[in-house]
Amino acid sequence: MIWLPLLGLVVGFLVYWLPVELPAVYAGYLGLAALAGLDTVFGGIRAGLEGKFHDDIFISGFVVNTFLAAFLAYLGDLIGVNLYLAAAVVLGGRIFLNLSLIRRYWLTQTSMYRRRES
Repeated sequence: MIWLPLLGLVVGFLVYWLPVELPAVYAGYLGLAALAGLDTVFGGIRAGLEGKFHDDIFISGFVVNTFLAAFLAYLGDLIGVNLYLAAAVVLGGRIFLNLSLIRRYWLTQTSMYRRRES
């Protein structure tokens, strides 16, 4: 189970250190794909706190969500509809929901710990 965070760390360092330049045309797609990836990461943290985390579901969700978000933005560009904004709003809302649930869980655990100490 320790291999997944280590793999992410290695890939992150490789992406940071390799001189990769993408055309400006892909900036919107990459931004939306990163937003979808963040949504999956925070969903994985939430699932881990709830005891429902499965690495196969996390990895498949990360890949599928990232590519689907980028594809929707591309499809929107093809048909002339700004699907980029719709996907960004939905993914942003999901990120805020997951963060609020993570925060609520940690605050609940902290208050329970303080009650036991008293």
